[in-house]
Amino acid sequence: MEFKITSEKKNPLLKRREICFHVEHNQIGGTPSRLDVRKAAATALKMDMDLVFVKRFETKTGTQTAVGIANVYDSVEQASLVEPEYVIKRNAPPEKLKEKEGE
Repeated sequence: MEFKITSEKKNPLLKRREICFHVEHNQIGGTPSRLDVRKAAATALKMDMDLVFVKRFETKTGTQTAVGIANVYDSVEQASLVEPEYVIKRNAPPEKLKEKEGE
């Protein structure tokens, strides 16, 4: 899976960077999971995975290329203030979701 940032914009008011990206996923076949894309973004940006939130991504019809948008925050606290709850849940690893359901 090849991750490439196409544009990046700093948003100082919300203390985050907003990135647009392309993911080439010829090797794995289908569309990669949100967690895999999140890991690839964190690796490419040299950031902790907990600071990266993939808002949206989709594979373009007839290609092996997915495009999407992600937000990279300065801190986890800032992310929890700004990001909607559904985006935080979508980006949570499956283990964390099972822990919360068990509470």
